[in-house]
Amino acid sequence: MAADVQVRPEADQVRVDALLKKMTLEDKFNLVRGMTEDDSTNQGQAGYLPGVPRLGVPPLRLADGPPGVLTRKESIIPTSTMGLAATFSKQDAYDNGVVIGKEASRLGIDVALEPFINMFRDSGFRRGWNTYGEDPLLTGSMGAQVIKGIQGQGVMAQAKHLVGYDMTGFDVSIPEQALHEVYLAPFQDAIDAGVASIMCSYNKLNGEFACGNEHLLEQVLRNQMGFKGFVTSDWGGVHSASYIKKGMDMEMPGRIDEKHPFWDIMRSYYDNTALQQPALHTSMGSMKKVFARPMPEEWMVGQRPNVMMGQFPNDEKPQNLFLALRDKTVKEQDIERAASRVLGQIERFGLLDKGSHQPQSTPMEDGLSAIVRRTSEHSAVLLKNRDNVLPLTGDDLKGLAMIGPGAVQPVALGVSAEHSIGMPQLQVGPADALHALEPQAKINVAVANDMTGIAISADRVSFDGKPGWAREQEGQNHRDGQLAFTAATGNALAANTLPSWKTRLNIEQEGDYNLNLQMLGAGAVLKVDGKIIGESSSLKNALHGDVVHPGQDALMPTTDGLNNVRRMVKLSRGEHLLEVSTYNDTSGAPVQVRLAWVTPQMREVNRAQALAAARGAKKVIFFAWARTDPQFGLPGDQDKLIEEIAAINPNLVVVLNTSTPVAMPWLGKVKGLVQMWWTGDEGGPATANILTGRSNPAGRLPFTWAHSLQDYPATDPRYPERGQQLDGVVSYTEGVNLGYRWFESQHKAPLFAFGYGLSYSHFDYSALKTGRLRNGDLKVDFKLTNSGPVAGDEVPQLYLSAPQKQIQGAEFAPQTLVGFDRISLKAGETRDVSIIVPLRKLQYWATQSKSWQLPQGERTLRLASASDNVRLSQTVPF
Repeated sequence: MAADVQVRPEADQVRVDALLKKMTLEDKFNLVRGMTEDDSTNQGQAGYLPGVPRLGVPPLRLADGPPGVLTRKESIIPTSTMGLAATFSKQDAYDNGVVIGKEASRLGIDVALEPFINMFRDSGFRRGWNTYGEDPLLTGSMGAQVIKGIQGQGVMAQAKHLVGYDMTGFDVSIPEQALHEVYLAPFQDAIDAGVASIMCSYNKLNGEFACGNEHLLEQVLRNQMGFKGFVTSDWGGVHSASYIKKGMDMEMPGRIDEKHPFWDIMRSYYDNTALQQPALHTSMGSMKKVFARPMPEEWMVGQRPNVMMGQFPNDEKPQNLFLALRDKTVKEQDIERAASRVLGQIERFGLLDKGSHQPQSTPMEDGLSAIVRRTSEHSAVLLKNRDNVLPLTGDDLKGLAMIGPGAVQPVALGVSAEHSIGMPQLQVGPADALHALEPQAKINVAVANDMTGIAISADRVSFDGKPGWAREQEGQNHRDGQLAFTAATGNALAANTLPSWKTRLNIEQEGDYNLNLQMLGAGAVLKVDGKIIGESSSLKNALHGDVVHPGQDALMPTTDGLNNVRRMVKLSRGEHLLEVSTYNDTSGAPVQVRLAWVTPQMREVNRAQALAAARGAKKVIFFAWARTDPQFGLPGDQDKLIEEIAAINPNLVVVLNTSTPVAMPWLGKVKGLVQMWWTGDEGGPATANILTGRSNPAGRLPFTWAHSLQDYPATDPRYPERGQQLDGVVSYTEGVNLGYRWFESQHKAPLFAFGYGLSYSHFDYSALKTGRLRNGDLKVDFKLTNSGPVAGDEVPQLYLSAPQKQIQGAEFAPQTLVGFDRISLKAGETRDVSIIVPLRKLQYWATQSKSWQLPQGERTLRLASASDNVRLSQTVPF
């Protein structure tokens, strides 16, 4: 791969100031307020800044992630963020940043809206999977390397979301010491890595919206933390034109019109038009229109997520910057200051000379898919391996059962979210990948849960007394036996056609039916008995890309590569009116639409086939999955099926494709457990390599895995103020004791500790030594030996205890992670390892002096392989 682009540490302010002097007020507005890019050049990205082309200041395109880069074009899906965190590898983090940066450049993107460096505090937070886990050092270290990887390709990174965007709510109260030591710490690491931009969050911090919090943005972020870049709002996170005086530099999405899908929930406060903007009355209906369309497939129809409205403006008379300048509540110098910060980063990244990135027709660069596969392998956490059930032996492969939809297709990224579209041509299921590695293997595959289904047969539907479906298309009426128009069957419809269908479905047996609305080349909506049951989530200029893409609204695409909106609907006996309509996306691709179903009888056949496969197998690999619901659990009847299989065949290994902890009532009945996360496009081969021992698992948990949801601080019923509240107010009264710190402070033993993970090998620690460096850093030396039979990686972790003497006005966790590394060792190899703990990681935030202080006295340094597995320790004086 090409060498990194050299980005200067700071902008040439002389050049920036000279350009600003040539700019009109309108020019400066075009550096602080986004707008909708023209259709002729728009790439389906999240945001667009027009720039000042007449002065050589190029426009900027901003694209969502993580993981990956989201435009309307195919781009590789990396391993989920939580999976990347589980590698505990700074090199893997950097390499994944390179993937993002190179793909952004290829797709014509100038600003990648990542990394996501909030904390995994509350498992009820629907974007918790996007974090790097529960520890600020791990989060900051991984995020900083991702930033370096992205920006080394000449693409700006934007760290998000500042700050407290760790919960389902919109007003968070965080004690000052915890704010600095836990929640701001990863942003300090991002700043130290030279991040170009930071996104402020939707929520309030201690009663004031983060994007308009002058103390946070100016005093803390810039003066105390040394940030030199620009601050961008989260989309629609501006509530007042006055924010430009308070440190919020760029508004996104900026100027929009009535046709924009966000029109009902946001306005541009940084616009300079003279017209009074219409009142903005955010309602639950307007929120659902944008954010609740792609309901989770694991929910029964009728259930809806609790969408918090308080994060968006509710404004009778929105006052934009034109009006604020007229009444002098904002001055032109306020706009110029914000424009200067944006222009400074454009200059720093060389875009004044080479222009912004333009989309290329070239394929993805060689080597990037190998990084994604390697990351997926490195992320694998071996949680249980009784009787050395893994890796699989040659004898095991003579009669192996692989069960679950994740055996047939990889769970690349199992949720509708701000991630890249993916590359279906790279996606190979674990069973096929294992066959490719072991052609002689005898593998019995049972899907157990058919997520594609079959098209509803013509003999079950009729309309106006005639069998089949009534189709209306371009003013013409047609009759179809089945609603099944796909490329695979050779009857896809012409691009940009918008057909609609009606029929009546005859149900002979009451029950729960999966109705699967499947499409590509157009969006689609399904109604049952006049009620919208499901619809695709793509909206032009809005959420999650403006084209329908495979797997957008489901755990995985259909087996023939269509998007799949799955809904379980309870249907009574008799006839039910079905209606399917379509709407344009921007793909220009042939229109494919199918309505498939899985009946209760079909589900029972799937279950019976799974049990039969398990009964005749030497070993069973069961692939369990979860998206974001239910909280702390597996959807559907997976728990029950695992229990049934374990009763039939004790040689059972469960592979988890989840990205947050789940309850596992069957854990004592299975021999093996591997957490593979949401794997990315290369997850099938990666999983096969882990199962066969071609890759030795060395991932570690980036969060504490509790026995019960009630064990976590945010969901402990003794502290209701910490969790989801109807009024949206959340108080972080646990202070610095997040995650493993909380468990230790409460003397609670988790199911699996933070930093835990097994290996196919064994590792020994010896010769621990510590010493202070002249700059105050702590140097830790030790020997690490691979005493096992195979090569592998070990993840040594350093934890520092609380000071022996209590300090008035300060709190300390029982122990805190202060260093880690990932070391590769051949079988029998010993290596000298050194880890440097920076001075800042030894200090605490003193709220009285508003400064970092080093506590005096002795503390215990623990060298561990997990937060609860100390290998060596030493008392260190400070």
